[in-house]
Amino acid sequence: MPTLGLAALTTLAMLAFAGNSILCRIALKDTGIDAASFTSIRLASGAAVLWAITMVLGRDRQGSGNWLSALALFTYAAGFSFAYISLTAATGALMLFGAVQVTMIGYGLWEGERLKKQQLFGFALAFGGLIGLLLPGLSAPPLLGSALMLIAGMAWGVYSIRGRGAGDATRVTAGNFSRASLLAVLLSALMFSDFKADSAGIGYAVASGAITSGLGYAIWYSVVPALRAANAATIQLSVPVIAAVGGIALLGESITLRFALATLAILGGIALVILSKPHLLTRKNA
Repeated sequence: MPTLGLAALTTLAMLAFAGNSILCRIALKDTGIDAASFTSIRLASGAAVLWAITMVLGRDRQGSGNWLSALALFTYAAGFSFAYISLTAATGALMLFGAVQVTMIGYGLWEGERLKKQQLFGFALAFGGLIGLLLPGLSAPPLLGSALMLIAGMAWGVYSIRGRGAGDATRVTAGNFSRASLLAVLLSALMFSDFKADSAGIGYAVASGAITSGLGYAIWYSVVPALRAANAATIQLSVPVIAAVGGIALLGESITLRFALATLAILGGIALVILSKPHLLTRKNA
């Protein structure tokens, strides 16, 4: 793949991942859609686009997903949506990213990985950044929203771990999105008394599922083979930053000193781990 084309596609993928946070926050803040409905529409739209892409790519590709991975995907998507009822786009993206990577690094340690001194420092720095962001205070994010986003991040970490070597990434993701959308519909049915939707909210949910999720993942999977593991993981450090810029430009959000310091600690700490031992980190994102 030409260098310029690789850079362009990688940039598009990062914009898509950050766009998920921005679209969800806009929908739940400024439209009439409820979080459960947003989740259902996002997952169903993502499944439809991903299956369409697999049809174009060919039927000989292997992988179909499974229910345990779909449950992790559903937990991520639902926690993500409900968290954004109260969190800003920037804070949510940072928490999600931090929780995903801490989960992945923690799994590596549990599996017997050994970290160098600078990696241990980086892991402690990233974890401390998450704790610092959540400490009580005037600028602390809402507790419930924070807990839900951290759960979403851990669920995506589990989903990424389970997805290693499961077959063609796009086809596997399509199967898991399909299964997860059924779980989301069940959640919507259980919460029918809270049902709300309008055309704008539905539009944002479809965009989140079809474009920033479905197409975003498909683009990312197409460029990952051309990237070194360290590069693939390091590039993803840009996602919370892009989400923060988008939140400021599109939602009028402000950046607090607490958030800025937490961002430096979390992203800097993860960078120390990635650059020293790239295979510990997932190649996927939210």
